[in-house]
Amino acid sequence: MREWFGGDTADEGCLCSPSFEGNSLAVAADDCPGEGDLAESADCRATVIGSLDGGDIDSVTTTHCGRTRAYVDRAAAVLVAAGRFAVRAQAVDERLAVRARRDPVAAATEATGRAGPVADLAAETGLAVATERFDGSAAALTAYRGPTLSDARVAASPPPESSLRDRRTLTTEAVVRRYDTPSGRLPVYHVEPREQRFGPTAMRALAAVYERLASTAVDGGCDPYSAAGDAVDDGATAAAVGSVVEKHTTGLGILEDVFADERVSDVFATAPVSETALRVRVDGETMRTNVRLTGGGASALASTFRRTSGRAFSRANPTLDATATVAGRQIRVAGVTEPVSDGLAFAFRAHDANAWRLSDFVAGGTMPAAVAGLLSVVAERGGACLVAGPRGAGKTTTLGALLWELPREVRTVLIEDTPELPVSALQASGRDVQPLRTASGDGPSITATEALRTALRLGEGALVVGEVRGEEAGVLYEAMRVGGGDGAVLGTIHGDGPDAIRERLVSDLGVPVRSFAATDLVVTLAPPTAAHGRGVASVAEVVARGDGVAFESLYERDGPAATATGRLERGNSRLVESLTAPGERYADVLAAIERRTETVRRSPRSATGGGETASDVTDAIPDGRGE
Repeated sequence: MREWFGGDTADEGCLCSPSFEGNSLAVAADDCPGEGDLAESADCRATVIGSLDGGDIDSVTTTHCGRTRAYVDRAAAVLVAAGRFAVRAQAVDERLAVRARRDPVAAATEATGRAGPVADLAAETGLAVATERFDGSAAALTAYRGPTLSDARVAASPPPESSLRDRRTLTTEAVVRRYDTPSGRLPVYHVEPREQRFGPTAMRALAAVYERLASTAVDGGCDPYSAAGDAVDDGATAAAVGSVVEKHTTGLGILEDVFADERVSDVFATAPVSETALRVRVDGETMRTNVRLTGGGASALASTFRRTSGRAFSRANPTLDATATVAGRQIRVAGVTEPVSDGLAFAFRAHDANAWRLSDFVAGGTMPAAVAGLLSVVAERGGACLVAGPRGAGKTTTLGALLWELPREVRTVLIEDTPELPVSALQASGRDVQPLRTASGDGPSITATEALRTALRLGEGALVVGEVRGEEAGVLYEAMRVGGGDGAVLGTIHGDGPDAIRERLVSDLGVPVRSFAATDLVVTLAPPTAAHGRGVASVAEVVARGDGVAFESLYERDGPAATATGRLERGNSRLVESLTAPGERYADVLAAIERRTETVRRSPRSATGGGETASDVTDAIPDGRGE
């Protein structure tokens, strides 16, 4: 029986204490000389496999002095198959049954090399299949490791048949390596947190400090660095232990390490999180990792986001949209849970702390200077522009860059449910920007529609909607149609191209076609997975025709960059005509766009905090409005 762990199931050289917890076997190994390391200790293997008694489990977790090893997937399959084989082989070949408990791979090799009952048993119990391609039990029983206080388990070994691409040490002292793998498999982003390199002294101190913090939590807790200093004499070790404890208690654990790498833009935790490795996007490339969140770790993250955002996140409210600060970076958090998902799952996206400008896109090659010049003039002269594209295309970053092109004297009211646009940077530069936050939590909140109506009463000027996605679209377009403001109207919307945007707004969100015609420009961005990478896919103006609207392309991407269609130069653009001021001609606006294009092209890269915006460098035009 599983509940019975007598002397016959435990090896004499092992002091591990196993117990079943649902479909998992938990092994306390604090007093065991083998430390519960199933890859290295044959004695511990014999105890664990003997304890299974031929039964089935999903995972085995061993804990020794604050360090946890989790054996899942192929490792768990090897242990289960070895237990089944040992039970059934006992009556046929007792020696081989004992060997299966101590060295499953060697036992499988011997059994499959012999004819007769033991070979049949190796096949029937799955031992032959589970151990194939492993050259020893140590290789078969690799574990996901981590401190007991950690929200994640990390595989220490590099992926098989891989080649090292690069290595980097982060500010958190974590080491990350990128590995290329055989064709058809995702490359691997391999994380080695600082605590993975801790020796026995540091690990014992880590466990002691965490236990002390847990026991004093009711009384307000204690400082992890002071507690670490009490637990270990060496100052450097105490500082390292305190830093790790802080990361896993007041920080966001392994996410602090991953987002300390500025190349990482996204982290995805797919349900069920304890069975699925994290995936990341690094420099636009999707990679799998050697990290899995624990179930408890995922629950702790959910509690943290509920507390910090003030928003409900439960079975009754199974979706979450929040922000967090991780490793000094602003992160947008999207979460789901039951019943809409098989447990907790998260997507984390980093937003660059720098205030990007159009000149940065031009310098980086993701936006032609001519497109930047056109967008700058459209924003400055009060045009209505939607930035469209799929998730990850850079819509919010592009919208943030357009805000710098609004005239300095224009008041801007900005509506967002999750703060992502560079409000603080704009205000610090002397811009009059009034943000309005919408919310969906249990406390006092305002809907996007209410926020928009409020914005129209807060003073004329530019109106910016962080994302157009609900019933507020009708109010927005009604305001645009009747001239509810005297400045630009800017926003982002999810969709791939102008036709898809019209379909969503008109068919899905109920915006009348005549109201949609108030849109001047739709800029569509390509996703990072596109053939030529992230960038401007198309720029199209909206033209009213009878009772409907049509789109006329001004720039289209056919290769690495969007190129002009010639419509502007031929004098056919309704947009250019709408931008003319009294006393101006079509050619004057074209000349202004060309001057602005040269200004953007010459502007220094500014995303690091310096440099001018295009609208900071002005040229006089007939009506006296700034260029």
